[in-house]
Amino acid sequence: MTSVNIKYWLGFILSILLQVTLFKDIALFNYGFCFIYLMYLLGFPIETRPAFLLIIGFGAGLFVDMFYNTGGIHAFSCVLILFLRDKWLNLITPQGGYDSHNNLTVRLAGFGWFAGYAFPLILLHHIVLFFVESYGFSYFWHTLGKSFFSACFTFMVIVLVQQLFFSVKRG
Repeated sequence: MTSVNIKYWLGFILSILLQVTLFKDIALFNYGFCFIYLMYLLGFPIETRPAFLLIIGFGAGLFVDMFYNTGGIHAFSCVLILFLRDKWLNLITPQGGYDSHNNLTVRLAGFGWFAGYAFPLILLHHIVLFFVESYGFSYFWHTLGKSFFSACFTFMVIVLVQQLFFSVKRG
């Protein structure tokens, strides 16, 4: 395991710990919530095996569920977006293809591509999470607004963290 992999895994574990300790209590106007651990789930390199991603997503989501007392909603949402990740990447493939050995970050891929990749998956995660949490569509517009605002908040925090702490060099 290379030092880059070790740093990535340590960052992943740190993001989950920060999620269940610090970000659990952060909400914008009690309406927007940040799920920072998605940054690492969506950042795995292109060539990462889908089965591995599903296992990691399930484990991370289940760990978060234990602290949020949400009974598997995070695990379900994470597995869903990681299941759809490869299909989404195939749809948005750039003409030159991907540099498959790099983690998917805004600094390596550019803001436009990263936004087109990450934001829809983050939004889907939040929509599923909040609609399952609300037990249906009774509060449709409220839940949809909460999902969108939380997805925007999460995406902005992810971009900010990646700009501040992730290196630019490739390979």
